[in-house]
Amino acid sequence: MTENAGVKLGGAPGSLGRTTIADVVVEKIAGIAARDVRGVYALGSGFARSMGSMRERMPGAGSGSGRSATRGISVEVGELQAAIDLELVVDYGVSITDVAAAVRENVISAVERMAGREVVEVNITVSDVKLPDDEEDEGEERQRIQ
Repeated sequence: MTENAGVKLGGAPGSLGRTTIADVVVEKIAGIAARDVRGVYALGSGFARSMGSMRERMPGAGSGSGRSATRGISVEVGELQAAIDLELVVDYGVSITDVAAAVRENVISAVERMAGREVVEVNITVSDVKLPDDEEDEGEERQRIQ
């Protein structure tokens, strides 16, 4: 190994500094990977989504906070590993176990590839099912409230 002005050259790339990845980065990666799976309607519980959409409509709250991108996701990120908890709403008619397995696989692949952290667990809670007539009911409710 050669030294130049007190800086060690050569050696392993990791020995030249440390890379820290914030929890929110892994949350966003996991959220995008989970939403890419067919049968996932949304992340977060119905109540959390309702409160989030109300909050986004409030003046000054802004939708640029990125909170909706991480709703329903919590992570613990260490230097080498990550653990992820997801709360999903699935479409009616899909196999929940198949959707959960596909989400788990997609999230693990994305986080390990992009963040370089071994994913030790992905816990999935299915908190709701999106029924085919839910959108019609929501539209009627919105019209009545306006």
